[in-house]
Amino acid sequence: MSAIITPFPITNRLNQIGFEKGELTQILNLYGRMVAAGNWRDYAIDLGRDAAVFSAFRRATERPEYRIEKRPALRNRQGMWALVGEGGAILKRGHDLGPVLAPVERKLMKLVDA
Repeated sequence: MSAIITPFPITNRLNQIGFEKGELTQILNLYGRMVAAGNWRDYAIDLGRDAAVFSAFRRATERPEYRIEKRPALRNRQGMWALVGEGGAILKRGHDLGPVLAPVERKLMKLVDA
């Protein structure tokens, strides 16, 4: 019996925005600590033409509590990184990922202290 291999359809990946290894490591490190604190339970990654988005959920059936967005088109303006809250409001924007994640880091500190 011979196997038939069907190639995976390849889209134009040159137009797709993604996370670099260091960026994803930083985001997943925060995600892991939030899971350990019992605050997050699920995540999703969306890679598109305009943005790469990491969404963190308290429960899989809800809207994401936070979205971490990378939009390279905004690099020279207000910064390509944005932290978006559950209601869709931009909580923090910047050129570097670390300071953009700071509000979530502070929330983690409060969870540990409580």
